[in-house]
Amino acid sequence: MELPSQSEVDRLLSRRLLLAGGLAAGAAGCSVDRTQVAAPVDHPGTATVAAAGRHQAGIASPPDQQAHVTIRIADLTSRPGLATTLARLGRRILSLTAGTDAHLAGLPVSRLTVTVGLGPAVVRDLLGPAAPGAQDLPRFGREEIPAEHRGGDLLIQICADDPAIATLADQSIAAVLGTAATTRWQSNGVRGFVDASGARNLLGFYDGVNVPRTQPELDHDVWLDGPAAVRGGTIAVVRLIRLDIDRFTRQPVVAQERAIGRRRSDGAPLSGGTIGTAPDLNAKTDDGRYLIPVDAHVRRAHPLPSGADGLMLRRSYSYAHGAGDQGLIFISFQRTLRTFIRTQQRLDEQDALMAFATTTASGTFLILPGFDSTHSLGSTLFSR
Repeated sequence: MELPSQSEVDRLLSRRLLLAGGLAAGAAGCSVDRTQVAAPVDHPGTATVAAAGRHQAGIASPPDQQAHVTIRIADLTSRPGLATTLARLGRRILSLTAGTDAHLAGLPVSRLTVTVGLGPAVVRDLLGPAAPGAQDLPRFGREEIPAEHRGGDLLIQICADDPAIATLADQSIAAVLGTAATTRWQSNGVRGFVDASGARNLLGFYDGVNVPRTQPELDHDVWLDGPAAVRGGTIAVVRLIRLDIDRFTRQPVVAQERAIGRRRSDGAPLSGGTIGTAPDLNAKTDDGRYLIPVDAHVRRAHPLPSGADGLMLRRSYSYAHGAGDQGLIFISFQRTLRTFIRTQQRLDEQDALMAFATTTASGTFLILPGFDSTHSLGSTLFSR
């Protein structure tokens, strides 16, 4: 589909927030002062994130995600040449993140990361139907997904604090892919201004509060530890979720908070405490009502009642494709796809927030293990 440039995305988001009034006051989605988003004061443009290592960057590193993302979902046109394509991608990623690639026009890299994953059909061909990443996502409720926006063979996630760097890196990656892949869909996103509690989404609430952060949590919930072909990788889910922002924000704030299960002002769960306090799903009022309603998003997405295997590491962004099409680029990383499936099924069953959300694109991908200049990207898939 025809998408706006990154500058147009920023302009649309800023305009959206100005019109939304209360959202702008809550610093939702993208700050009206775009200089705060493009160059966060805590992260100078010269800062780099190492691409080489056991895991790909752009997942747990950097721990505080960058301000901008470009997502490209593509289909391979030549699977026999996949090993060569992945190796070339890896070499280009190393040069991009080091700031030596000519496509960056000499600009500082602004914590640039490029993350690569393969779709289930490719994984099945290479590793068999039982391999991690070989399972397709099922259909869920409230989806309006055209065939060309469901699935895909290749995920390219590009993150940076400078939108110009994300755009230039995407052009460089496209040049490497050449005719080896054709794009299914692509989207640009931004992260709201970060304060002491995190960043807010376009609904005005803090996003991605409860995620794995420590190394033991990441090892348990995110990183694959199975066969050598996938060890150090993870499973990604990427979904484009259109939000009915006008209808949601026309509700009284108390109704918005009951749908989410958190206070809009500071992100604290309705059961009490601060944004860092774990929601108490058993807490009740004196007359026996749950403080966090039974259909609140926080309750429905909680891993314990959903039967999920652990937490998802979410690194989502806000997007704006034009009037009436704004929302969330949902990105999650998890050790098993079951974590996402069980959680989404719970949301479909009874989640007040789902009445304002429609998924318009969706896919899952095996994020390849880490690589370096000696061990090429994807080499573990072909060295068995």
